Amino acid sequence: MTFAWYAHLKELNNKLWIIAALMSWGIALFEYLFQVPANRIGYTVLSVGELKIIQEVITLTVFVPFSLFYLKEPLKLDYLWAGLCLVGAVYFMFRSKLV
Repeated sequence: MTFAWYAHLKELNNKLWIIAALMSWGIALFEYLFQVPANRIGYTVLSVGELKIIQEVITLTVFVPFSLFYLKEPLKLDYLWAGLCLVGAVYFMFRSKLV
């Protein structure tokens, strides 16, 4: 979803927003064709909250390199803090399974 949501900022910034939206929706539809079945399978062994936390960790893991290398955004200490917050979220979401 990172590419669908943010790539248009670099690649389509001189096009009408509706063109960028339609292209992004096309990419997102392709990604949802994988995401929806994955969530259905995951929900057989994980809770909705656990699935969401996993999704957020994956999103940040993809977003940081994407923003640094593709969009050429500067590295910020905020990415570290966000990652540490997610580590805490993962701990609290899965702590009952750690015992």
